[in-house]
Amino acid sequence: MVWLVTLDELLLSQAQELRRGTTVLACLTLLEERQYGYALLETLNDAGIPVEGNTLYPLLRRLEKQGLLVSEWETDDTRPRKFYQVTPQGALARAGLTREWQTLVGSISQLTKEKR
Repeated sequence: MVWLVTLDELLLSQAQELRRGTTVLACLTLLEERQYGYALLETLNDAGIPVEGNTLYPLLRRLEKQGLLVSEWETDDTRPRKFYQVTPQGALARAGLTREWQTLVGSISQLTKEKR
């Protein structure tokens, strides 16, 4: 049995895959300044990078485990919040990923310009 996927479903799925890798770069960029997870989630969504909590929080834990982020619990307010910030190693990774991103954008722009 063959299942047909609508064009909208296909585009949604492919766009999600495309955003998945860019979310790391966006987080490393935004976390130059210390932020707590929910504020980061809102900032990403407001910037047009839709991310769900069940995607973002495991990503933050993975980046922390890789040494790219550090976290700290702040319990002064009524609700404890975990704040994240980029480490020096994370800043280096961000710089490298930014260069890679710029190269990819240039390459894709050139390819799509050639196909018009």
